[in-house]
Amino acid sequence: MAGSGRRPEHRGPPELFYDAAEARKYTHNSRVVEIQSQMSERAVELLGLPEDRACLLLDVGCGSGLSGDYISEEGHYWIGMDISPAMLDVAVEREVEGDLLLADVGHGIPFRPGMFDGCISISAVQWLCNADKKSHSPPKRLYRFFSTLYTALLELITAQAMRAGFTGGMVVDYPNSAKAKKFFLCLFVGTSATLPKGLGTECANEELHQAKFTNERTRFRNVKGKSVKKSRDWILEKKERRRRQGKEVRADTKYTGRKRRPHF
Repeated sequence: MAGSGRRPEHRGPPELFYDAAEARKYTHNSRVVEIQSQMSERAVELLGLPEDRACLLLDVGCGSGLSGDYISEEGHYWIGMDISPAMLDVAVEREVEGDLLLADVGHGIPFRPGMFDGCISISAVQWLCNADKKSHSPPKRLYRFFSTLYTALLELITAQAMRAGFTGGMVVDYPNSAKAKKFFLCLFVGTSATLPKGLGTECANEELHQAKFTNERTRFRNVKGKSVKKSRDWILEKKERRRRQGKEVRADTKYTGRKRRPHF
């Protein structure tokens, strides 16, 4: 699992804060979209997924599907969970490719064991540290689900994750930068993995030691109706998806998706 987040000021539970207006405002904020894309790219990279097959990922706190867009662009499948109906409504309007589930992750993950190849969470799990109801106990809710959190609460989340049997640790990108510094809590289960190196460290130029997935899944290897990654059809589908999202895309030509000849 890989994820990132920062601790928000207490604004009430997310399902109430993100009403229809706030959900659309969040999704159409160019700065938010840029940050979500960058964090999603790094989170997926830290998972160390195999490059020769599509994987099924869980996106916790998927919101309107901004992080899921990157997962789809990388040729993977995903299921998103979020507690905000308004956010999920926007995701449906945007025609995201992932499946969506309205749920509170503080109650646990309602999927069978071993279903997913990996999990990401971008700017979401830190909400579990708030006690928005009398019945809410942050340690107990965090015990049911673990991810990255603002630096002041990292010990709490890490302790609960290790208690549940996970291995791993914290990856810090650009530790000497006040603005670019990011924290990623990487959790592993069922595998012995070397923790990836953080970006901007002394070892940044060394090859990353990524997690090795030993229990390979075959369910999504040859899924009918899904174009082969990097093929012409895959590129055209990706461009069409970006057009539906209102992004500027180059026109399709006979050269789209054509492999370039090697230069000597």
